[in-house]
Amino acid sequence: MSILSSSPVPEAQALPRRRTGAQHAGAILLGAIAVMALLGPLMISSDPARQHLDHFLQAPSLAEPLGYDPLGRSMLARLLYGSRLSLSLALLSVLSAAIPGTLAGILAAWCGGWGERLLAALADAVLALPGLLLVLLLAAFAPGGFWPLYVGLALALWVEYFRVVRAACHILLASPQVEASRLLGFGAFYIVRRHLLPALLPRLLTLMRFGLAGAVLAMSALGFVGVGLQPPTPELGVMMIELLPYYREAPWLVGAPVLVLLLTLLGLQLLAPAQEAA
Repeated sequence: MSILSSSPVPEAQALPRRRTGAQHAGAILLGAIAVMALLGPLMISSDPARQHLDHFLQAPSLAEPLGYDPLGRSMLARLLYGSRLSLSLALLSVLSAAIPGTLAGILAAWCGGWGERLLAALADAVLALPGLLLVLLLAAFAPGGFWPLYVGLALALWVEYFRVVRAACHILLASPQVEASRLLGFGAFYIVRRHLLPALLPRLLTLMRFGLAGAVLAMSALGFVGVGLQPPTPELGVMMIELLPYYREAPWLVGAPVLVLLLTLLGLQLLAPAQEAA
């Protein structure tokens, strides 16, 4: 997606585009996953940590649609709780990156000068470190904790919002609409609310969609290599690494968290506008 718009008409005033069938399918898929993650744990009575060792790798049944894991824990309960934890932590990280990144980008483009140079230098310094390495450095202070994943993902993602918003705002602030608002005496809050945010919203939604997908994958990858959340915490990546040795005896167990992750990423991809997916 191009950062700069070639049309003189602001995006906020453009005609709304109709959603395609793929976008409807993506929204339905993501809605179903969100309902499963949020309401699923409230609708079942199984404890994801309770062990029934006599149910070792028991096959799916009507009572337990996904069977039991190697420690005799309900796979359905662990999948529902793990999906809620993984997706909510990824969404929280994306929102924590989007809000300060957007505000910093607007502030840098608005003020310019040494303030913009300082923020740009800070963004370049963060960008020089790989995102996963930043999370690993924070995880070293609290192995298996929630906050290193949350803070590390947020710190790694905010730079994208800052760079995109800063570049777009340089063009938007020089547009005739903003100049007219300034001449009429409107303040900064009005200009940001009326001109900048509506034009930035499509770009921000695109960044948030891909950022959410990247955060989900990063959390699963960290859990898969054993440096993220630790057992017995039900999390998609942790579940994959726990169940991988049993993929021959019970392939449906390791396939369940993989399928949830795959469907989440598929829904995010289907939600993309047609011109982005092309």
